[in-house]
Amino acid sequence: MNIKKNARKYFSLDEEQKKQFLTVAYLNENISWIEIARMVDTYPNKIRRDAKRFGIKSRSKREAQAVALKEGRAVHPTQGKPRDEATKLKISESQGRVWDDLTSKERAHRSKIGKESWDKKTEQEKLEVIQKGGEGVRRAARLGSKMEHFLLNELTKRKYKVQFHKDHWLKNQRLQLDLYVEDLRIAIEVDGPSHFDPVWGVENLIKNQKSDSQKTGLILAQGLVLVRIKQTKRMSQRYLRDTLEVLLRTLEDIKSSFPREDERYIEL
Repeated sequence: MNIKKNARKYFSLDEEQKKQFLTVAYLNENISWIEIARMVDTYPNKIRRDAKRFGIKSRSKREAQAVALKEGRAVHPTQGKPRDEATKLKISESQGRVWDDLTSKERAHRSKIGKESWDKKTEQEKLEVIQKGGEGVRRAARLGSKMEHFLLNELTKRKYKVQFHKDHWLKNQRLQLDLYVEDLRIAIEVDGPSHFDPVWGVENLIKNQKSDSQKTGLILAQGLVLVRIKQTKRMSQRYLRDTLEVLLRTLEDIKSSFPREDERYIEL
């Protein structure tokens, strides 16, 4: 169909021809109602009413923006523009509130969508995701997780003397301390989901928990305080800040009064 030619004679077309023209222009060529109205030389609401009469559903605002960006008719408002910390904080808080305000039914629905998306993947796609996840876990074990680096940076800013992935210190030479606050004699261990959920299978979960238990015993035997941070929520800037806030209060409490032997294991 010649879009421009049919646009010029739009009002002389019969109903079926108009429907065909709008379907091709809007759905196939991704031309917006506003642009079609300009081509036809009328106002957008006239075109929208015709489309509605023909059963052509208009795109949502989000869908229309996505099409405009894809077609190059619009420029992303934030692409290539660095965000300042205040803006990042505002976005993070907003996203956090949205998640916190979800009902259990809504969260279950989102989980269901995630499971359905996983089930639709081919076995090869699933294998690639698992392998990628395993590589991420191994990389975090060597280089530290996002949470570990965040806490290291924030504690260092506050003048705490922190050693990162301290090794060759526990009796079992293979075990490292994620973070060691030297001046307070506090070991901080950050446990991702694979430490308490069978993310990579039951066998790996048992192995991780056995290693955690061994490390806990060795740390406490040295007379240190052990703070275990369990990442039970989706990682976000808000979650990182909330975790830091709780940890800082804990460190202040320990600084003011070092715990008794039976109170030196703390879970956050």
